[in-house]
Amino acid sequence: MLGVDPGLTRCGVGIVDGAPGTPLRLVHVSVVRTSPDDDIATRLLGVEAGIEAVMEEYAPDAVAVERVFAQHNVRTVMGTAQAGAVAIVAAARRGLPVALHTPSEAKAAVTGNGRADKAQVTMMVTRLLRLDVAPRPADAADALALAICHVWRGGAQARLDAAARRAVRPTTPRQTGSRP
Repeated sequence: MLGVDPGLTRCGVGIVDGAPGTPLRLVHVSVVRTSPDDDIATRLLGVEAGIEAVMEEYAPDAVAVERVFAQHNVRTVMGTAQAGAVAIVAAARRGLPVALHTPSEAKAAVTGNGRADKAQVTMMVTRLLRLDVAPRPADAADALALAICHVWRGGAQARLDAAARRAVRPTTPRQTGSRP
């Protein structure tokens, strides 16, 4: 599972392996960086190249991207949304399912508190993945938190979706003879 914490200057990218009820394993973590001095097109190409390289090397089976939320700084929101869209397009190009999780969903999944601060998220990601060193910067830990969130919630959601599909599956009418 690939988690992406989108950003134009720092885009966190993390891959974890595991399933609900089993220990999680760190596969990869990195941060794609672009220069604030570059124009937006160059920066988005840089984010795309970094995400594509990780996807090419590690072949994740799904992608979880942080859902953009309203902030006071519109410029930051736009850059985050654009970087997130790049990750979604890269996943779609490979036919990978994409899930969007809010920051509070990811925080709640790893810490039990949707209002946890970055230090708490980093500490719990470090514990859950049994790492000797905490992932840095916070964008890296946030990407791993998104991946963990989706492993845990996505598996449950997939089971719920499958059950719902079975429940609404049309049944064929039984034939009971030749009555008109």
